[in-house]
Amino acid sequence: MNNIWSENIQGIKTLYLSRKLRFDDFFYGQYEKLFSLDKRQKLKILEIGCGPGALAGALHRWYPNAEIVAIDRDSNFIEYAKENVSGVTFIEGDATALPFETNTFDVTISNTVCEHIEPAIFYSEQKRVLKDNGVCLVLSARKGVKYLAECLKMTEIEKRFWDSISDEENVLEKYSVGKYSMTEQELPIVMENNGFVNVSTGYAVIDLTPDNPKYSPQMAEDIINAERASELESVQSVKSAETNRIIDAINKKYDSRIELYRKGNKQWDTITSITMVIRGINRK
Repeated sequence: MNNIWSENIQGIKTLYLSRKLRFDDFFYGQYEKLFSLDKRQKLKILEIGCGPGALAGALHRWYPNAEIVAIDRDSNFIEYAKENVSGVTFIEGDATALPFETNTFDVTISNTVCEHIEPAIFYSEQKRVLKDNGVCLVLSARKGVKYLAECLKMTEIEKRFWDSISDEENVLEKYSVGKYSMTEQELPIVMENNGFVNVSTGYAVIDLTPDNPKYSPQMAEDIINAERASELESVQSVKSAETNRIIDAINKKYDSRIELYRKGNKQWDTITSITMVIRGINRK
């Protein structure tokens, strides 16, 4: 059992709710062009590093004729995905030693995984399990935009709480998070250097601005509550006598934000993420 990521780096709700928004059907048009997959074909698609399953669930909706298989080495993520996402086969497995036969898949896809694995290993395993002319899709988060509503800014009680927490070790460094991060120029070069051809790049811009009228009230509140869940999960991971007090303070902030939204008092806070998609073709 391996729960390093879910227990030390990103909690289940934080990861699932944020990805559920970023891979909402509202944004499918952008991904459809970048993925360039024929939804009429009976493709066999492997998602590598699926986390709690939000992207895999979207792939099942977007490509109804495809068989979707998704792996992650974190047991908590796989358990959550199996319970909450239908139409996908979830397997606990390692991206550096994929538990599949050679020439098994038509498509491999990963989201924010290449940053954490040595490129030669990352790509060689995908080349092995991909069929000839199979498609490799690598999604990588780029620097986006984040502006908080005034009512959501950190309060003094929260500042004192976080200042009181000793940072005995750098968790990201300990678990090699982002060790192999690359620039927008390096990413396609590395894919080409690892044997993929016809490499192309593009960007999906995911604008999560609750006050934008293009979003339904439900989605607007989902955007707000996804950030609430992220903050709450961070606090809940800390053992402190003040934890419950901080949780109450966070909920009060987000209740206020939702009340402002419902009253039509626009804050124009936004989280706009940019996802780079690198697409390559496998040649045996």
